[in-house]
Amino acid sequence: MTRRPSLVVAGALAAGPTTLVRAQSAAIPPAPAGDIAWMLTSTALVLLMVVGLAFFYGGLVRRKNVLNTMMMSFVALGVVGLTFTAVGYSLAFAPGSTWLGGLDYVFLNGLNTSTAAGLPSLLAFCFQATFAMISAALISGAVVERMRFGAYMLVIALWSIVVYAPLAKWVWGGGFLQQLGALDFAGGTVVHINAGVAAAVLALVLGRRRDYGRKAMLPHQVPYTLLGAGLLWFGWFGFNAGSAQAANGLAVLAFANTLLAPAATLVVWALLDLARDGRVTAVGLATGLVVGLVAVTPAAGYVSPGGALAIGALAAVPSYLLMLWRARSRLDDSLDVFAAHGVGGISGALLTGLFASRAWGAPVQGGLEQLGVQALAVLCALTFSAVGTLGVALLVGRLVPLRADAAAEAQGLDVGMHGEEAYTDGEGALLLPATRLEPRAPAVGVPAGSEA
Repeated sequence: MTRRPSLVVAGALAAGPTTLVRAQSAAIPPAPAGDIAWMLTSTALVLLMVVGLAFFYGGLVRRKNVLNTMMMSFVALGVVGLTFTAVGYSLAFAPGSTWLGGLDYVFLNGLNTSTAAGLPSLLAFCFQATFAMISAALISGAVVERMRFGAYMLVIALWSIVVYAPLAKWVWGGGFLQQLGALDFAGGTVVHINAGVAAAVLALVLGRRRDYGRKAMLPHQVPYTLLGAGLLWFGWFGFNAGSAQAANGLAVLAFANTLLAPAATLVVWALLDLARDGRVTAVGLATGLVVGLVAVTPAAGYVSPGGALAIGALAAVPSYLLMLWRARSRLDDSLDVFAAHGVGGISGALLTGLFASRAWGAPVQGGLEQLGVQALAVLCALTFSAVGTLGVALLVGRLVPLRADAAAEAQGLDVGMHGEEAYTDGEGALLLPATRLEPRAPAVGVPAGSEA
């Protein structure tokens, strides 16, 4: 079965001393300057998505946890940046088995800036590193307001190596799912299903927030969430169109589909809101936008613009219904990461199998056979991510406490984990003692945790 080169072909062509590179490089022309410029821009756009995600998540939590929530996105840039450089990229894209890459590219060994065999191998690494970063940052939405920051850093460090890198190998790095013909243009399986499942697992391991189900946990700053959604959509053009690996017609198709699918999801989401209670919420529209972006990601370069509209419209329904169920359940996936990214990714992956079109550049024509291949890929991703994430969580839990103590959770993790506040009154709202925060009875007229 022929397939469009994956978004990591340039990574497989790293200018290292491998037989694979020598065999392929002669057939690949030098990269035009325009292609390099587009990929540099796309890489920066995907990096901006992490900032957008920080605002999106930050606006949805309570005031006392906004810094902690936003920092969980920002810290992924550093933690996963280092783990992906050290070994993650090599395990995902270096020559090896169909299950796991080798160690040829450890610490970027063999990568360079040469354009003789297509895109520079170092540029391929940079683009893929931003995908790994945003994947880890997505997970944080399920564990906000209760997870220790240090434990979170350790979890995403191990997760990026143990879970993300092998799955990227399977789908993009010449692994067995790619060989079976599974289609994932820009990360529906590798990024969104993977992160969504991991988020749900961690939410179950951590348990519910202490206030969950007993008091309303309202978003403290909805404009932040709208700003974040807009930044995510802006960055997503690099995420999807950049996966064409060139400034060409395929990038144009992915760009157009990234514009159209979320538009359809927004409208359907608004109609669902109106049918349910007669009101359209800003948080709902922002969430629907993200679901549409997630759903079109695996299909962006394989379907017609009409197919993208259909995917965006259809994907709204299962995610919407699951969010309604989750709000009534005991699962405290705080910001609905699984419903938006896990279910959105599943919907997009399966619909890609139905709407893929050879006329629009897909390597196969969509139908029941391709739907079966897509379903197998989804099942593999679900199972591997769940088991791998559970293993990582249990291991880290043996090393350090995963959950913040009751006092820190009650006061807010901004102060408890970081000693900072997002918002102050006057010259400062809170003074902390030098010693570790311990619960104690406040003096008369003095807020708990402060000194007179």
